[in-house]
Amino acid sequence: MSHGFELEPSLAPGTLRPKNAVAAAAATALNVLNALVLRISMVALICAAAVLTWSVVTRYFLKTSTDWQDEVAVFLLVGATFMTTAHVQSLRGHVGIEAFANLLPPLLNRARLFLVDIISTLFCCFFSWKSWALFHEAWSEGQTTSSSFAPPLWIPYSLMAAGMTILTLQLFLQTLVHLTGGEVPKEKK
Repeated sequence: MSHGFELEPSLAPGTLRPKNAVAAAAATALNVLNALVLRISMVALICAAAVLTWSVVTRYFLKTSTDWQDEVAVFLLVGATFMTTAHVQSLRGHVGIEAFANLLPPLLNRARLFLVDIISTLFCCFFSWKSWALFHEAWSEGQTTSSSFAPPLWIPYSLMAAGMTILTLQLFLQTLVHLTGGEVPKEKK
Protein backbone atom coordinates (compact mmCIF):
# COMPACT_ATOMS: atom_id res chain seq x y z
CA MET A 1 0.00 0.00 0.00
CA SER A 2 1.32 3.40 -0.94
CA HIS A 3 0.70 6.65 0.87
CA GLY A 4 2.01 8.97 -1.81
CA PHE A 5 5.20 10.31 -0.26
CA GLU A 6 7.43 7.88 -2.16
CA LEU A 7 5.75 8.39 -5.52
CA GLU A 8 7.40 10.23 -8.35
CA PRO A 9 6.03 13.73 -8.93
CA SER A 10 2.99 13.82 -11.17
CA LEU A 11 1.42 16.55 -13.24
CA ALA A 12 -0.42 19.30 -11.47
CA PRO A 13 -3.89 18.19 -10.41
CA GLY A 14 -6.20 17.81 -13.36
CA THR A 15 -3.55 18.65 -15.92
CA LEU A 16 -3.38 16.97 -19.29
CA ARG A 17 -0.53 18.05 -21.53
CA PRO A 18 -1.44 17.10 -25.09
CA LYS A 19 1.00 17.85 -27.89
CA ASN A 20 -1.85 18.60 -30.32
CA ALA A 21 -2.93 22.27 -30.19
CA VAL A 22 -6.66 21.51 -30.49
CA ALA A 23 -6.46 18.87 -27.76
CA ALA A 24 -4.46 21.29 -25.59
CA ALA A 25 -7.16 23.96 -25.97
CA ALA A 26 -9.85 21.38 -25.14
CA ALA A 27 -7.86 20.25 -22.08
CA THR A 28 -7.54 23.84 -20.87
CA ALA A 29 -11.26 24.47 -21.33
CA LEU A 30 -12.12 21.22 -19.55
CA ASN A 31 -9.79 22.08 -16.65
CA VAL A 32 -11.49 25.48 -16.28
CA LEU A 33 -14.93 23.86 -16.41
CA ASN A 34 -13.90 21.22 -13.85
CA ALA A 35 -12.60 23.91 -11.49
CA LEU A 36 -15.83 25.89 -11.77
CA VAL A 37 -18.03 22.81 -11.29
CA LEU A 38 -15.92 21.76 -8.30
CA ARG A 39 -16.50 25.10 -6.57
CA ILE A 40 -20.24 25.01 -7.27
CA SER A 41 -20.40 21.42 -5.98
CA MET A 42 -18.62 22.45 -2.78
CA VAL A 43 -21.34 25.04 -2.20
CA ALA A 44 -23.99 22.40 -2.99
CA LEU A 45 -22.53 20.07 -0.34
CA ILE A 46 -22.56 22.85 2.25
CA CYS A 47 -26.16 23.67 1.30
CA ALA A 48 -27.14 19.99 1.59
CA ALA A 49 -25.58 19.85 5.07
CA ALA A 50 -27.43 23.03 6.07
CA VAL A 51 -30.74 21.73 4.71
CA LEU A 52 -30.35 18.40 6.51
CA THR A 53 -29.40 20.16 9.75
CA TRP A 54 -32.46 22.41 9.38
CA SER A 55 -34.56 19.33 8.77
CA VAL A 56 -33.38 17.64 11.95
CA VAL A 57 -33.84 20.78 14.06
CA THR A 58 -37.32 21.57 12.74
CA ARG A 59 -38.44 17.97 12.98
CA TYR A 60 -37.20 17.63 16.56
CA PHE A 61 -38.15 21.02 18.02
CA LEU A 62 -41.08 22.16 15.88
CA LYS A 63 -42.50 18.72 14.99
CA THR A 64 -43.03 19.79 11.36
CA SER A 65 -42.98 17.80 8.15
CA THR A 66 -39.71 17.83 6.26
CA ASP A 67 -40.56 16.41 2.85
CA TRP A 68 -38.94 19.20 0.90
CA GLN A 69 -35.70 19.17 2.88
CA ASP A 70 -34.96 15.52 2.17
CA GLU A 71 -35.53 15.84 -1.55
CA VAL A 72 -33.60 19.10 -1.85
CA ALA A 73 -30.65 17.52 -0.04
CA VAL A 74 -30.78 14.43 -2.26
CA PHE A 75 -30.90 16.56 -5.42
CA LEU A 76 -27.92 18.62 -4.20
CA LEU A 77 -25.96 15.47 -3.36
CA VAL A 78 -26.78 13.83 -6.70
CA GLY A 79 -25.64 16.97 -8.50
CA ALA A 80 -22.42 17.29 -6.52
CA THR A 81 -21.61 13.61 -6.98
CA PHE A 82 -22.16 13.39 -10.73
CA MET A 83 -20.88 16.83 -11.64
CA THR A 84 -17.49 16.30 -9.97
CA THR A 85 -16.70 12.92 -11.55
CA ALA A 86 -14.69 14.51 -14.38
CA HIS A 87 -12.55 16.42 -11.89
CA VAL A 88 -11.88 13.24 -9.94
CA GLN A 89 -11.00 11.45 -13.20
CA SER A 90 -8.64 14.27 -14.17
CA LEU A 91 -6.71 13.44 -10.98
CA ARG A 92 -7.04 9.72 -11.67
CA GLY A 93 -8.66 9.60 -8.26
CA HIS A 94 -11.20 6.87 -9.00
CA VAL A 95 -10.76 3.46 -7.46
CA GLY A 96 -8.20 1.36 -9.31
CA ILE A 97 -6.49 -1.95 -8.85
CA GLU A 98 -3.08 -1.12 -7.47
CA ALA A 99 -1.54 -4.58 -7.85
CA PHE A 100 -1.36 -4.38 -11.64
CA ALA A 101 0.21 -0.93 -11.65
CA ASN A 102 3.00 -2.10 -9.35
CA LEU A 103 3.66 -5.41 -11.11
CA LEU A 104 3.61 -4.38 -14.77
CA PRO A 105 6.54 -2.82 -16.61
CA PRO A 106 5.97 0.86 -17.54
CA LEU A 107 5.14 0.12 -21.19
CA LEU A 108 2.50 -2.48 -20.31
CA ASN A 109 1.13 -0.23 -17.59
CA ARG A 110 0.67 2.59 -20.13
CA ALA A 111 -1.10 0.12 -22.43
CA ARG A 112 -3.31 -0.97 -19.52
CA LEU A 113 -4.21 2.66 -18.74
CA PHE A 114 -4.98 3.27 -22.42
CA LEU A 115 -7.25 0.22 -22.56
CA VAL A 116 -9.00 1.24 -19.33
CA ASP A 117 -9.52 4.76 -20.69
CA ILE A 118 -11.06 3.38 -23.91
CA ILE A 119 -13.41 1.00 -22.08
CA SER A 120 -14.34 3.69 -19.54
CA THR A 121 -15.01 6.21 -22.31
CA LEU A 122 -17.33 3.78 -24.10
CA PHE A 123 -19.19 2.89 -20.88
CA CYS A 124 -19.58 6.54 -19.83
CA CYS A 125 -20.70 7.50 -23.34
CA PHE A 126 -23.48 4.89 -23.11
CA PHE A 127 -24.35 6.05 -19.56
CA SER A 128 -24.50 9.67 -20.77
CA TRP A 129 -26.80 8.76 -23.64
CA LYS A 130 -29.15 6.87 -21.31
CA SER A 131 -29.06 9.74 -18.79
CA TRP A 132 -30.04 12.26 -21.47
CA ALA A 133 -32.86 9.91 -22.50
CA LEU A 134 -34.09 9.83 -18.88
CA PHE A 135 -33.86 13.62 -18.72
CA HIS A 136 -35.86 14.00 -21.94
CA GLU A 137 -38.51 11.56 -20.75
CA ALA A 138 -38.86 13.31 -17.38
CA TRP A 139 -38.98 16.73 -19.06
CA SER A 140 -41.47 15.86 -21.79
CA GLU A 141 -43.78 13.85 -19.53
CA GLY A 142 -43.57 16.26 -16.59
CA GLN A 143 -42.46 13.51 -14.20
CA THR A 144 -42.14 14.40 -10.52
CA THR A 145 -41.20 12.54 -7.36
CA SER A 146 -43.97 10.77 -5.47
CA SER A 147 -43.75 12.96 -2.36
CA SER A 148 -46.11 15.75 -1.42
CA PHE A 149 -43.41 18.28 -2.38
CA ALA A 150 -43.18 16.65 -5.88
CA PRO A 151 -40.18 18.41 -7.46
CA PRO A 152 -39.60 17.63 -11.14
CA LEU A 153 -37.36 14.66 -11.87
CA TRP A 154 -35.66 16.42 -14.77
CA ILE A 155 -33.53 18.29 -12.22
CA PRO A 156 -31.51 15.32 -10.91
CA TYR A 157 -31.55 13.64 -14.34
CA SER A 158 -30.09 16.75 -15.97
CA LEU A 159 -27.33 16.92 -13.36
CA MET A 160 -26.59 13.23 -13.83
CA ALA A 161 -26.54 13.57 -17.63
CA ALA A 162 -24.37 16.69 -17.62
CA GLY A 163 -21.91 15.17 -15.14
CA MET A 164 -21.59 11.96 -17.13
CA THR A 165 -21.16 13.93 -20.36
CA ILE A 166 -18.32 15.96 -18.86
CA LEU A 167 -16.76 12.73 -17.53
CA THR A 168 -17.03 11.20 -21.01
CA LEU A 169 -15.28 14.24 -22.49
CA GLN A 170 -12.53 13.96 -19.84
CA LEU A 171 -12.00 10.28 -20.60
CA PHE A 172 -12.11 10.89 -24.36
CA LEU A 173 -9.50 13.60 -24.03
CA GLN A 174 -7.26 11.35 -21.92
CA THR A 175 -7.61 8.63 -24.57
CA LEU A 176 -6.79 11.15 -27.29
CA VAL A 177 -3.67 12.22 -25.41
CA HIS A 178 -2.58 8.56 -25.26
CA LEU A 179 -2.94 8.38 -29.05
CA THR A 180 -1.41 11.73 -30.04
CA GLY A 181 1.33 11.93 -27.44
CA GLY A 182 1.68 14.12 -24.43
CA GLU A 183 1.35 13.56 -20.72
CA VAL A 184 -1.60 12.08 -18.88
CA PRO A 185 -1.77 12.40 -15.08
CA LYS A 186 -0.32 9.37 -13.32
CA GLU A 187 -2.69 6.90 -11.73
CA LYS A 188 -3.10 7.33 -7.97
CA LYS A 189 -1.62 4.46 -6.02
